[in-house]
Amino acid sequence: MTMKGKVLIVDDDSEFRSELRDLLMGYDVTEASSGEEALQILKRANEIGVVLMDVQMPGASGIETLMRIKKTDPNLHIIIATGYSSKDVAIEALKAHADDFLEKPMDPQEIIDAVEDALGRADYGATDPETVDINAKIKKVKNFVERNCFKKTSLSDAARSVFLSPKYLSRIFKDRTKQSFSQFKIGIKIGKAKELLQKNVYNVDRISEKLGYENTESFIRQFKKLTKKTPTEFRKKFHPKKKTGR
Repeated sequence: MTMKGKVLIVDDDSEFRSELRDLLMGYDVTEASSGEEALQILKRANEIGVVLMDVQMPGASGIETLMRIKKTDPNLHIIIATGYSSKDVAIEALKAHADDFLEKPMDPQEIIDAVEDALGRADYGATDPETVDINAKIKKVKNFVERNCFKKTSLSDAARSVFLSPKYLSRIFKDRTKQSFSQFKIGIKIGKAKELLQKNVYNVDRISEKLGYENTESFIRQFKKLTKKTPTEFRKKFHPKKKTGR
């Protein structure tokens, strides 16, 4: 059976999670019993297209977890669900950039519609390994790398997302794109670095850290190799007078 998409259910009620899993049969469902567990799952490279999360949980609340997820992965679609519904909770969830808000008890069709709508907008549909051609797989790998640019993403991670061996993916990726997987990944990271430098919110050390570099010197070296400028020199083009950190 071909899966429709990847969904992360976050709720401390195991029985409710089981009911949702049964309802979302046909989707690739992952479960988390707390906000912290969800954050650990999302910290790794993944293909999750939508998170369905309860507000009331032990430890970090759904709203707090929502805010932390959006800070690192703003494009991930998150549906907030609560049995403690009020206008204030709904407003709080939407202010934290929730993509949808459902009240418990939830209508089954309403849940399915919300998940399908989120996955449709995210365009994270599943890949059938027997019918999707190589060009589609390459496109999916590119999207995978772009979505996970703030995480440590390996060739093996990308290969698993399209049901190929790392060695085979490496060969066909270079054959079709005229650059190695590593070169493409670095290009994506440097592109994101340029965006952050133009916004001038973070210093160079923080940008290096956010992009997953082990040290700032490596980041600066790669940035200069691709752009012919250091990050500081690049930023000065857009903010010539404002003094910022390294």
